[in-house]
Amino acid sequence: MNKWIYMLSAIVWITQVLPANAANKIAIVNVSSVFQNSSQRAKVIKQLEHEFKERANDLENMENELQLQMQTLQRDGNTMKTEERNKLEKSLISQREIFTNKAKEFQKDNHSRQTEERDKILNTIHNLVTNIAKQENYDIVIDSNAVVYNNSYIADITNSVMKKIG
Repeated sequence: MNKWIYMLSAIVWITQVLPANAANKIAIVNVSSVFQNSSQRAKVIKQLEHEFKERANDLENMENELQLQMQTLQRDGNTMKTEERNKLEKSLISQREIFTNKAKEFQKDNHSRQTEERDKILNTIHNLVTNIAKQENYDIVIDSNAVVYNNSYIADITNSVMKKIG
């Protein structure tokens, strides 16, 4: 819904501005394509995998240990002494709680870092688009994902941005 409101607002704004200054130069850019194909994005993915690898491995080991203990309880629970079974159950509950808290913290930290790095790349793309628009004297640059239709005379600067971002 917001996308349609945004597109409608952009269309209304353009129709109001263009008659007043018919010499406006307009370009489009596919920001999502630039982002997806950015070498910076690939580097960030590898960097974040490395950054969170140890914590992910620790969580995986904790999960495996919990599963082994649960299997032991299911398999041997009926033959265990009541005191021993209760101790194992309490230990499992405690370990599961610790695991859940660590997993939530991991997920929160990972998401936060991904958002931080994504925003850096998008800011770089925005700056490149702005520089290209200034260099080539474009008055308006619109994300192609917000455009329903454009004539072939509208310049697409996506490739120029991709070349500069690497």
